[in-house]
Amino acid sequence: MKNSRLLTLFTLLFLTNTLFGQQIHHELSMPAPETHYFHVETTLKEFAEEKIVLTMPVWSPGSYLVREYPKNVNLVRAKDEKGEALPIKKIRKNQWEIERGKAKTITVNYEVYAFELTVRTSFLDLTHGFLNGVNIFMYPEGHKDLGGKLTIVPHATFQTISAPLEEVKEGFSSDDRAKTYAFKDFDELADSPIEIGNQEVFYFTAAGAEHEVAMYGPGNYDVERLKKDMAKIVESSAAVFGNNPNEKYLFIIHNTNERGGGLEHMNSTALNVNRWTYSSENYTSFLSLVAHEYFHVWMVKRLRPSALIDYDYSNENYTDLLWVMEGFTAYYDMLLLRRAGLYTKNQFVNYLQGTVNWVERAEGNKVQSVADASFDAWIKAYRSNENSGNTTISYYTKGGLIAAVFDAMIIKKSNGKKSLDDVLQELYQTYYEKENVGITEEILKNTLQNYVDEDMNEFFKKYVNGTETIPYAKYLESIGVSVSKHTSPVHDLGITTEYENGRLIIKTVKTGSAAKNSGLSPNDEIIAFNGFRVDDNEFRNFTKTLVEGDEFNLIISRGNRLMTMDVKVVSKDQVQYIFTLDRENKLGEYWLREQ
Repeated sequence: MKNSRLLTLFTLLFLTNTLFGQQIHHELSMPAPETHYFHVETTLKEFAEEKIVLTMPVWSPGSYLVREYPKNVNLVRAKDEKGEALPIKKIRKNQWEIERGKAKTITVNYEVYAFELTVRTSFLDLTHGFLNGVNIFMYPEGHKDLGGKLTIVPHATFQTISAPLEEVKEGFSSDDRAKTYAFKDFDELADSPIEIGNQEVFYFTAAGAEHEVAMYGPGNYDVERLKKDMAKIVESSAAVFGNNPNEKYLFIIHNTNERGGGLEHMNSTALNVNRWTYSSENYTSFLSLVAHEYFHVWMVKRLRPSALIDYDYSNENYTDLLWVMEGFTAYYDMLLLRRAGLYTKNQFVNYLQGTVNWVERAEGNKVQSVADASFDAWIKAYRSNENSGNTTISYYTKGGLIAAVFDAMIIKKSNGKKSLDDVLQELYQTYYEKENVGITEEILKNTLQNYVDEDMNEFFKKYVNGTETIPYAKYLESIGVSVSKHTSPVHDLGITTEYENGRLIIKTVKTGSAAKNSGLSPNDEIIAFNGFRVDDNEFRNFTKTLVEGDEFNLIISRGNRLMTMDVKVVSKDQVQYIFTLDRENKLGEYWLREQ
């Protein structure tokens, strides 16, 4: 029934657009890159509404924070086919209303300031242009499903355009350097990062698809090594789901002085990395980033929470399943390196051990459930403050641990014949390929129950929607990981500090710590301890010698007011998990198999 309704809806939308002949065409130009402005000209033809409302998104799918993209839009103007100005006014923070009158063709011009080089924003200068369609283009309200054309007119100094859209030969510009692309709906246009400049481009084929890699900026990368290793990751990713839905895929990689992560798209990704990340000690982290974003081809871009099936670009889209979409992906991004032969068994187990220790030592792990962390991503995950460590947990890391536990449960129950791969395949085939309705917690829970043959309600109550400690030994020992748990007293003050312009500033204060008990706060400047003017190294060395019961005096400045604080050191038990891999365990061999 759901399939029939969707087919009917799509048919009606297609017939409506065909009958009325509505057309949309965007032209993107950059006449003066040094100003950091992209120029957009949008042409709308045969729209019947008396008033047409253009909407620009305020957030990017995959990055769950309202970022107010329209703040960068200026000089929005509209005219008819005769060049006469049409009345246009802003009616919401991200919407502009045009009075059409008798116009059959409407041309809208505006400029977008682009000077933030992250994977989710847009950037333009004399070296290159990078854009995400979600924060450059608008769509007519009620016509988000309408496809169209995009023409890109590069600056005279830019020779190459890398885009994940299908190029068409229709001429929409007199500039012979321009290229035109088709998009089937606004979702596809919004989901298509584009690199324009003089980037190095190379290709490789893997899992039945051609992969283009566009490299901006110099770095210590080796093209032939990247081709080989990235192909292994692609093959390992596709093997999890049994197919590759893309015939072509684009990697846009920005080599800069900083790290910046990645953002997933249906048939592309944008990665920001440090230009020297390709050295041996950092190369694994780069490969895990590649694996993470490529795994999203299936997870979250196609197999989605039901709440993310139809994006509302003007408001938050809440789901409590980011621990699945991002957490499971975080688990697989390292497991895939193992399967691809780019990671040893011990490296993977040590990674898992480190993740467990990080999560279980986090104060926020006892305050926020992983389901709540998912739902609150819009207000907490991307808006961390000095107290976030005390109250929040990452749905990436905690979700990844739950994925490992699910994997172990399934491997044990099937005696090494099935794994979490099989669950993901079933969910993907049923709820994306067949129905495209998305999943819910209940769907995930019921599917898992069929593989582990036990009621999962209690597990979800305690460890997904609750904050109880996962009994790691219970689940992991069956797949060859011996888990020992130790606790030892720690005499840490419970603060983190930064040395800023010759001033030692407290940045965070941990709940239940000596610093918290003594009244110290974030942003306090430590001036002296025990009568000695503070020096960053001396203070750190001093605190390392402290034991429980020690007392000392601090002089601090809070809002330029000098205060004296007496601190008494208290000890706090810190948990330490140690994982040991049994290489003779048959289920463990299946779990950490190399493909």
